[in-house]
Amino acid sequence: MKSVDSMFLGLLHAMDPEKAHDLSIRTLARGMGPTLPPPDDPALGIELWGKRFNNPLGLAAGYDKNALVPDACLRMGFGFVEVGGITPRPQPGNPRPRLFRLQEDGAVINRMGLNNDGMLVAYGRLSRRPRWEDRGFVGVNLAKNADTPLEHAADDYATLAAVLGPHADFLVLNLSSPNTEGLRQLQAAESLRAIIRRTRAAMPTRAQPPLCLKVSPDLTDAELDDIARIALEPENPLDGIIAINTTTARPDSLTHPAKQETGGLSGAPLKGRALEVLHFFVARLYGRVPVISVGGVDSAADVLMRLKAGASAVQMYTALAYFGPRLIPKLKAELLDLMRAEGFETMQQVVGADRQAAAA
Repeated sequence: MKSVDSMFLGLLHAMDPEKAHDLSIRTLARGMGPTLPPPDDPALGIELWGKRFNNPLGLAAGYDKNALVPDACLRMGFGFVEVGGITPRPQPGNPRPRLFRLQEDGAVINRMGLNNDGMLVAYGRLSRRPRWEDRGFVGVNLAKNADTPLEHAADDYATLAAVLGPHADFLVLNLSSPNTEGLRQLQAAESLRAIIRRTRAAMPTRAQPPLCLKVSPDLTDAELDDIARIALEPENPLDGIIAINTTTARPDSLTHPAKQETGGLSGAPLKGRALEVLHFFVARLYGRVPVISVGGVDSAADVLMRLKAGASAVQMYTALAYFGPRLIPKLKAELLDLMRAEGFETMQQVVGADRQAAAA
């Protein structure tokens, strides 16, 4: 079975990146993906938003753009997955080619432009799926349409929350994709406050799903500080920060010729900035607003370090594209070994351990 997996991964890597992505989604949609995995070791479980997650590993937004295969993704072994970004109306995204592998750098550049089938298609799929909490949780990444004027962006987010909120375990405001013109301007303080207020007002009054914000790595410290303060305002509360989205920066370490392509860079080169932003938000929000770390995650040691630093959970995506779904059970097994080697009995004890030790 492992040789078959390796052959399929090799086939995908030999293809155009976007065609390979589409083929992997179609394969999962036809039931050819992983079967239901064995239960996780209870020691891997974490508590977040009053729920018990089987493990702290999540799949970041961008893979299952249309909520077509969330349960197949959970069967890879993730504790939670985030589908989308989803916009109110369908949109084709940016012209192709728009997805580039930087294999030598362990990175990807995308300028997809939030291509998706729209809210109503996602609603049809999410509203029909059984929600078995013991098998993991599904969040929805929300984004405005590219042709919606910035001054009306809050309408898009409110509409999405009203329609998709009842069928999501958590919602994520995507104001940080670099591939929709002007979108990142919505992270400015007053725009952000307006969007949070409108989105919360549109959500179902009973059993509101947690509302998170995904932030850009390219913000200044002052801009990040504004977001941290807004997250704590009683009238504009956020239930989580997801740090970080892709970057428009190009580190000097990049070697692949595709580094000159425009779009958002993800993968290994993002690791350093992801850690900086994680530490920034943990220093201001620890114990009050959970922070989920994403960006350059590719090893169990990296996951453990982020959890110890104060991340409540960790997401990944680019490493999965390079190593395939077998990476997830491998990471979980290694994570258990590392945790126990450091004297932790449960993953919940790991979360924030470094911060608690420093305070003591």
